[in-house]
Amino acid sequence: MSFEQAAAVIIWLIVLKLLQAGLWPLLEKTFRERAAAVAWPVSLLLFTIGTWYFALIGIPLSAALLPFCACVLYAGARGWYRRDRMCRALRWDGAFLLGFLFMLEIRFFNPSISFAEKFMDHAFLASIMRTPVVAPADPWFAGGVLDMYYYLGHWMAGAIGVVTGIPSPVVFNLILPTVFGMAVVALYATGDLLLSRFRWLPALVLVIPNPMFLFLILTGNGAPAVMWGSTRVIEATITEFPLFSFLWGDPHAHVISLFNQALFIFLLVFAYERWGDLARRSRGVLCICAALSLGSMPLFNTWDVLVYAPVTLLAGWLILRRYGAASDGWMFAAGVPPLAIACYLPSYLMLQQSSISGIGVVPVPSDPVAFLMVNGIFVGYFLITSTHGIFRRPILLAPAVVLSIGGYAAAAITAVPFFCLLAKKPEKPAELLATGGLAILIMTELVYLADNMGPAYLRMNTVFKFSLVAWMLLGTGTLLSLAEWLAQSPLRARIPRHAGRGALALLVVAIVIVPAVLPDLAYGHGSRTLDGFAWLDTAHPGDASAIRYLRSLPPGTTLVEAVGDDYTYSSRISSATGIPTILGMPFHEQMWRGDDADVARRITDVKTLYEHPGQTVSLMRTYGADLLYVGEQERETYSVQIPVDTLERVYDKEGVCIYRIPAETAPDSSDALPDGKDA
Repeated sequence: MSFEQAAAVIIWLIVLKLLQAGLWPLLEKTFRERAAAVAWPVSLLLFTIGTWYFALIGIPLSAALLPFCACVLYAGARGWYRRDRMCRALRWDGAFLLGFLFMLEIRFFNPSISFAEKFMDHAFLASIMRTPVVAPADPWFAGGVLDMYYYLGHWMAGAIGVVTGIPSPVVFNLILPTVFGMAVVALYATGDLLLSRFRWLPALVLVIPNPMFLFLILTGNGAPAVMWGSTRVIEATITEFPLFSFLWGDPHAHVISLFNQALFIFLLVFAYERWGDLARRSRGVLCICAALSLGSMPLFNTWDVLVYAPVTLLAGWLILRRYGAASDGWMFAAGVPPLAIACYLPSYLMLQQSSISGIGVVPVPSDPVAFLMVNGIFVGYFLITSTHGIFRRPILLAPAVVLSIGGYAAAAITAVPFFCLLAKKPEKPAELLATGGLAILIMTELVYLADNMGPAYLRMNTVFKFSLVAWMLLGTGTLLSLAEWLAQSPLRARIPRHAGRGALALLVVAIVIVPAVLPDLAYGHGSRTLDGFAWLDTAHPGDASAIRYLRSLPPGTTLVEAVGDDYTYSSRISSATGIPTILGMPFHEQMWRGDDADVARRITDVKTLYEHPGQTVSLMRTYGADLLYVGEQERETYSVQIPVDTLERVYDKEGVCIYRIPAETAPDSSDALPDGKDA
């Protein structure tokens, strides 16, 4: 790691700590000894929505740091940051740093922005950082904006990148460490709230693999086969789990949202456990924190809110039933959802989400073996713990029998622990969380949300997105239940209390060693850097130099580059710079924007622009493009014939030429020459 990159990491951490330290005193009376933990993710949410509003009204993003600085100065002047208080909070800082550094080292060894949807994620990030306006420009649809995609996670990272001045290819590799560290803090806080021992256990939900992952390793498969095979288990679906998502390295919406899921789970559990002990003001603060988390879900990853919005109402009902109306038990269900909407209403009004057309019944349910190779660890745990209840009340098997007769074997298996938990009238948070996770798995086996993925992939997004929510709920519930069992079992006497320190020491060793011995997930693109585009210097030096030039240009530019298939090297210039191009990732743009996008016309126009010099300038002006990029990819894709005498050549190096439309210039087909030849 270079000195500049090390400095970038330190500056990034200082900003995050500033946000946390500024909010911490305001949360102390509500969350008490866990206020420092909650302040980590909640302050990040506050900064994110704050910068969004600042951009909306034209205020520089760096101004969003001022309220946090003011809080730190005010609390410091009053002596709030006492030595004893700071020492007690070190465990939360340590939890965040352990998670952050662990994932940072993984990114250091596998940093490249080179495959899967990494180009897409960096394109959004770079576009936001280049021109932080609301709504951000879509880098792959000139003239369009990112109102068709839940981009708040990329905005979150981009806003920190803007205020710190860290380049976007480095910011790209700081996103997942931040998300992982924040999630670790929230899950550890959940364990600390509920458990007397093994309080760190819930955080393992982020690193537990699914059974197929373990099976593929034990049967001698290489890293690519393990990674791909463990997430394509159920036919025509994607079966990601957090460990895979973090190792794969795409800071995609569903991955960034994991820290917010972890936070919301903690807030739900805290409200359920501590509502009766809180003053009215503290209940209000708790509801505000929950509203910030819930309200951000449609903008981080819309699928999450489809689960957590109903869960919020259910949690409110449970709180009301447990504490009664006299304790403002109605406040959570009645206050959090409307407050969540109010906080983010302008964002909702801008967001264009039209891909879901209805609900369908699953025609071909999951193979039960494949289902268990994805969810078997957590479902199996509650199957085992449910055996006593089944022997006592065999009638609990009736729903499973009905589902099995109907052909839904995987749903039938899941229904056994689900109905056993319901029959117990669960009161413990571990059981409530697990019940919610099991319900989601049953639902995904019976119905799906119809989108535009086509008939071959009817269930793909439903299983993909909802199963991650189920993993977080069911996994957290499982690990909480396991910790409770360990604390009460005969094994407890054999586990010394200082064993936790030994486990922590082993964890630190793992943080140092494990990432270094992991297989190369950069697939030969290079490692030992945080610059995700460093690999271009050797693989595509001409593009690398041109990208550095383009990044130096002021905002307001639109370029033309070759259009190719999704998940390829095409659209690499717009992705690396954030400068909008006429079209990139055609399938995704068609999926996001629907038939009105007229993607086919844009593909044709770009081809015409490169191959018919008489129309080059007019078509560029049609799309507001002022730069024309001609590199190796363009020459391989098109028979390049452009009006080189009409255009101004502003860059010519290592096989790449970049042309600009001069002001007041009209096209003249008689000047057409093949690119690279003198007139």
